[in-house]
Amino acid sequence: MPEPDTPLAERPWEDVARMLGVDEALERILAAFARLPAQPVPLLEALDLVLAEDAVADSDIPPFRNSAMDGYAVRAADTVGARRTAPVCLDVVGNLAAGYSASVRVGPGTAARIMTGAPMPEGADAVVRFEETDEPASTVDPPTNEATRRPVVAVHREAKPWDNVRAAGEDVRAAETVLRAGTRLRPPEIGILAALNRATVRVHRRPRVAILSTGDEVIDVGPALRPGQVRNSNSYTLAAMVARAGGVPELLGVARDQVTDLSHRLTAGRDADLLVTSGGVSLGDYDMVKDVLRAEGEIAIWQVRMKPGKPLAFGHVGGTPLLGLPGNPVAAAVSFEQFGRPAIRKMLGRQKLGVPTVEATLLERLDNRGQRRHYVRARVDRDLSDPAGGYVVRAAGDQGAGVLSSLARANGLLVVPEYLEVAEPGMRLQVQMVDWDLG
Repeated sequence: MPEPDTPLAERPWEDVARMLGVDEALERILAAFARLPAQPVPLLEALDLVLAEDAVADSDIPPFRNSAMDGYAVRAADTVGARRTAPVCLDVVGNLAAGYSASVRVGPGTAARIMTGAPMPEGADAVVRFEETDEPASTVDPPTNEATRRPVVAVHREAKPWDNVRAAGEDVRAAETVLRAGTRLRPPEIGILAALNRATVRVHRRPRVAILSTGDEVIDVGPALRPGQVRNSNSYTLAAMVARAGGVPELLGVARDQVTDLSHRLTAGRDADLLVTSGGVSLGDYDMVKDVLRAEGEIAIWQVRMKPGKPLAFGHVGGTPLLGLPGNPVAAAVSFEQFGRPAIRKMLGRQKLGVPTVEATLLERLDNRGQRRHYVRARVDRDLSDPAGGYVVRAAGDQGAGVLSSLARANGLLVVPEYLEVAEPGMRLQVQMVDWDLG
C-alpha cells in the first residue's frame, strides 16, 4: 500500500519519533515476567526445562571399581616384559560377568577373565584386552565356549597399573553438586539425573499460553470460506511458535467483532500465564479489541518502530499478561518472535532470551523507507567462497505483511536497522536464525 499523501503532522500514526523502539518495547514487556514456580515432574517430562534446585550425588558414580574393557583382570607386575614373541602365561582363576560381585581373587601369576562393567576382583590392578592375549577373537562373544574354561592365558602386552580400569567415583563423587539450579535439562542431563536415581525432578514449569484470534472475517479450520472471509492461520502459527519456545498453547478460537464475545473469550484465557491476541489493535473502525482490552484491564497500545508489526498492545487483563499482536499473519509471527518468545523463555527460567543471530553478507539491494527496523524474511546460506565459512543472505520473496508463504520459505529474519534507508549488496548485517535452538 502506498504511503498517504497527507502531511506528517496530520497522520501522527506515521510519526516515527512518537513510536516506541523495539528494544524499549521488549524491555517493558520482559519487566512484567519472572520465571514460573518450581514443581516436581517425572524425569522424562523434564527435557528442555530448567532445573529449579541443585542436584547433589548421594553416592559415587560408578559405585565400584570396574573393568572398562572385555579381557583379563591381572596384576600389572605379573605382565612386565610381555610381548607377542615372549608372552607371559597366567593361570585363569575365574570368569567375571557384569552385574555380579567379584567372587575370585587374583594373586601372583593368575588372571580372571572379565567383561566390561564387571567389578574388579581383589588383587587385580589392570585389565588386558582380549586382543592382547592368545584368546582367538572368534571365541570372545559367545558366553559359553572353551574360552570361559581355559586354564591358562598368554598375555602379549605389558600392562600398566590401572590400564582399562574405571575407578569408583570416576564420573561423580558422593556429595558432589552435579547440576546447578538454572541448568537446562538436555538429554545428557536427563541421563545424569537417572544415574543419580532421580525418578522425578523439580523444574520451572512450562507456561500456559492462551491464543485468541479476532475479527468477523476470520474463520477457523474446517468450514468452507464464504466471500470476504479468511482462514484463521494466526492461531495455528502462534500455537506452533509457543510450543517450539517451550510453552503449552491453548486455543481460544476466534472472537467476533462484538464486545460480549470478545469479553467472554478473554475471560476464558485468564487462567493462563500469558494471553496472546492477534488483530484488532490498529486504527481501523472495527478494531475494537483495543477498546475492550482497555475496559477489561490495564493495557497500553503502542506503535512500535518496526516492520512488519507496527501496532502492538501489552498489559494485563484480570492479572494475566496480555500481548496483542497485529492481525496480518507475518506481522503477528514476527512480532511474536521479538516479544512473545523471549517472555516465554523468561518464564521457563532460561538464561538466553533472544533469537540466535549470525552476521551475513547481503546479496541484493533492499529499501527500508520509514525509519523502522525491518525484519526481512530471508534465506541464509553458507558462503562457499569464504574459507572461514561465513554466511550470505537474500530476501525470501514478497515481503508483504500477509504473505505467509514467504515466511515458510525463509530460514531467518534479516534485521535492517532503523537508520538505514537502503541496505546495499555487500553489507554485513545481523540475521535472526529463527529455526536454531537457542539453548
